[in-house]
Amino acid sequence: MALRLPVHSRRADLSTSAVVLAQTEKPVAGAVAPRRAFDFSMMAGIAISIASVVAGIAATGVHLSYFLQPTGVLIVLGGTFGVTMVTTPRRALVGSARTVLKLFTRPRIDRAELVEEILSLARPMRSKGILAIEPRIAGIRSRFLKESLTLAIDVPDRAQLKTALETRLHLRERHGETDAKTLEVAGGFAPTIGVLGTVVGLIEVLRQFSNLSGVAGGVGAAFVSTIYGLGLANLILLPAANRIRADAAETFEIEEMIVEGVVSLLEGIHPALLRDRLNAYAGQAQ
Repeated sequence: MALRLPVHSRRADLSTSAVVLAQTEKPVAGAVAPRRAFDFSMMAGIAISIASVVAGIAATGVHLSYFLQPTGVLIVLGGTFGVTMVTTPRRALVGSARTVLKLFTRPRIDRAELVEEILSLARPMRSKGILAIEPRIAGIRSRFLKESLTLAIDVPDRAQLKTALETRLHLRERHGETDAKTLEVAGGFAPTIGVLGTVVGLIEVLRQFSNLSGVAGGVGAAFVSTIYGLGLANLILLPAANRIRADAAETFEIEEMIVEGVVSLLEGIHPALLRDRLNAYAGQAQ
């Protein structure tokens, strides 16, 4: 369910929302990061891709050592990394590197469990008000839910709260897009730099053109750089970019569900109706 505010409300609460948003960026005391588990599906995908390429090369009868060309590795890896540094600000580059490291583990988030956690707050809040849930916030496992509820206590105005949380959601989504774009840029340059390595190899071959037996082998070795560039782009960089986008979209859905739940709690919606709203988000994971 999309969360939207009237234009006049957005303008009136702009300065307040900026202050509130800055507060939400600070971790709440006692907040814990979500549990993460090793992502076997990603590792299996990498293993299958590499194994398929290696098996295909072996099927041609060419020895794998023929494809170990240090010059090509240096040109492709060094050139791609250098170009990425030129096109991407340092802060974004560091953020993308951290995001890539997190791809090998996935947060364990049970949407159905999160729905029940939000619903457990509905009845005491309907009968005693928002301050009734303050003692229970410390026991909430979801960091974003904990921060949102703490903010709801400090800023009970529904419009201001929704604006602040919406802004944070969209900023987080934009950061995920930035991380994915960094890898896409690198993936776009890698094949071209591989061709550059091939040209360098061909120049070396032409220098030895009088030795025909060496020319044949040299031409083959020269094109290994192109293989490196294509492999780096299509087996590593571009798939990782798409995975970052998928993870960012999933996180956005979960946090959007939390925003919907917290705002609904402020509105005093009946738990049965609130369950129907939240189950719409929980069903997206199935």
